[in-house]
Amino acid sequence: MNSGLKTTFLIIGYLIIILSIFMIIPHIIEITIGDKSQHFLVTAILSAFIGTLLVLISQTKNRSLNVQQAFLMTNLAWLSICFFGALPLYFSSLDLTFVDAFFESVSGITTTGSTILPEVERASKGILVWRSLLQWLGGIGIIVMAITILPLLNIGGMQLFRSEGMEVEKVVPKATEIALSITKIYIIITIACIIAYWFSGMSFFDAINHSLTTVSTGGYSTYSQSIGHFNSAKIEIVAIIFIITGSIPFLAYIKFTRGDLLVFFKDKQITGFIIILVISIIIIFFHSLINTEEDLANAIRNSAFNVTSIITGTGYTTQDYSAWGNFAVFFFLVLMFIGGCSASTTCGIKVFRFQIILSFIDRQIKQIFYPNGIFPIKYNNQNINDRFLTSVLAFVCLYIFIFFTLTLCLSLTGLDLITSVSAAATSISNVGPGLGPMIGPDGNFFTLSDNAKWLLSLGMLLGRLELLTVLVLFLPSFWRN
Repeated sequence: MNSGLKTTFLIIGYLIIILSIFMIIPHIIEITIGDKSQHFLVTAILSAFIGTLLVLISQTKNRSLNVQQAFLMTNLAWLSICFFGALPLYFSSLDLTFVDAFFESVSGITTTGSTILPEVERASKGILVWRSLLQWLGGIGIIVMAITILPLLNIGGMQLFRSEGMEVEKVVPKATEIALSITKIYIIITIACIIAYWFSGMSFFDAINHSLTTVSTGGYSTYSQSIGHFNSAKIEIVAIIFIITGSIPFLAYIKFTRGDLLVFFKDKQITGFIIILVISIIIIFFHSLINTEEDLANAIRNSAFNVTSIITGTGYTTQDYSAWGNFAVFFFLVLMFIGGCSASTTCGIKVFRFQIILSFIDRQIKQIFYPNGIFPIKYNNQNINDRFLTSVLAFVCLYIFIFFTLTLCLSLTGLDLITSVSAAATSISNVGPGLGPMIGPDGNFFTLSDNAKWLLSLGMLLGRLELLTVLVLFLPSFWRN
């Protein structure tokens, strides 16, 4: 085994060990409340053993990766964490099939938030905490991957966020350094969110769980009715604030701590995201005010919360927005694709790609009127060349193609059109709930067939890993070179 493959399995081994350590937390909680089940302890020991074995057999002095190995490591790492994350769910008293346990784990790690639990309240406190921890850990993994790995792999324009001096060969030590910086900020934001939820009326247990899934924009809740269970404007305001906090690039927080106090106003992606969010809230607010019987205060409250939750891919709900009329259904479907900022915990196509495509369209229009003119495209003071534009356009086209392909495959499993379309959108965009009575805000994914659940699990992983990171593995040329 060459040093690159050893490094790949070494990283995966360490990640599995870290996951096994976190399995002890729900085990302690279950012991504390008198639950004598040992499934968390057993799976923690099993995971720690396999992780340690991988670390021991993969020792190497040259801990570097080439591009091919970086692609392989990224995919294997996420698959491994999803598999081991499913074990406590599979061996629990919930009596889940492995397909259901894997779906729930993938949905957690990718911060999607779709669930197969028909009655979340019936799950043990240990299981509820584990689901929340999966999303919280997935959030950290997403940010680190977006900052350190994806820019080096030139995926869909992510090279725009490449750190100075960052090379594939140096990704392991650099990723470790960045992960530590991000984790500190991530923990501080999470603690602040816990305190805010607690003071807003949540129990301490609910505050911890919801803070873990709010900051990670994951959307898992301890109640089937999600945030709507609390029926509290204070709690919804706290959720909106910290969802937006998790949707902003964590690189901006690092720059802010290093003295760049105006970074949140200078970054085009952040300002663009806020503008899109505000406009979307206003549109749904007026639609709600005109077409429903809600008063002014409730129209503002429900529009602001549900739009923020869906556009960021969090997936919390307070109302069944699929019952707000055809316009609202279509509008929320569009919001699922937008997403938040890159290098945050959100998914979707991302705001920066839409901004670059609009700049490209603007340039093409100018060239029609001024054929000899030169109109360079810049983004955050960086020049955007044609190769970069091609990368962004290819990503968006592939995103749309995968969406339609996934919709078609889901319809072949027997799902109706609105369920197939919204399930494909919510999985590839890592949103959570879909549309319609089956998988909408008042439904869940339990009744779907196993084939549909496998397809959606694949969709969630494709969306979270920015499509090409996964699809490149299916190219014969990738394995030859």
